[in-house]
Amino acid sequence: MAKQAERRAATSEAILTAARRLFGTQGFAATTMDEIADAAGIAKGAVYHHFRTKEAVFEAVFDQASRDLVVEIDSAARAEKDVLAAMVAGTQHYFAATAKGPTGQIILRDGPAVLGWERWREIDARHFGGKLPRAIAAAMEAGLIARQPVEPLARLLLGAVTEAAVACAGRADIARAGAEYAGAFKSLVEALRLRA
Repeated sequence: MAKQAERRAATSEAILTAARRLFGTQGFAATTMDEIADAAGIAKGAVYHHFRTKEAVFEAVFDQASRDLVVEIDSAARAEKDVLAAMVAGTQHYFAATAKGPTGQIILRDGPAVLGWERWREIDARHFGGKLPRAIAAAMEAGLIARQPVEPLARLLLGAVTEAAVACAGRADIARAGAEYAGAFKSLVEALRLRA
């Protein structure tokens, strides 16, 4: 039984690895289930055994890419002097990482179109979006921003980042747009900082 579970997990991982590479380089629309199966080295039926649709494969890839991006963001933000600076650094890293290559294709270009904004936000809330309320609460606890209800402020800031992501996804030069929006987000966050 354990060997069967290991084989199942290995097959699923092979599918996700192949699909992530293909979705990241060609995009969702240009990728077929046949290509995913070929790249994973398995029969197409095996792909359908693990994932009912191409959209289901994409959602799993999107979730995995989001999870990996949060690890990168955490690493970039850890070096900052305080939680507000970490929020800014994390957001800057988010926009920089999603401005290029496979991560940008999966997260910003195809993610909203394939998943729809509602599902995109649900998954994002488990990763990047879920960190914001905790960071705001920590900033209040540290006396960096005035105490207030966390949830409304977190939703407003997350709304700003999400709207920026929408705007970036529609731009030809995501890198430039991302840098501009990250700078604007820094201004928003720094305006919240209590002055001594």
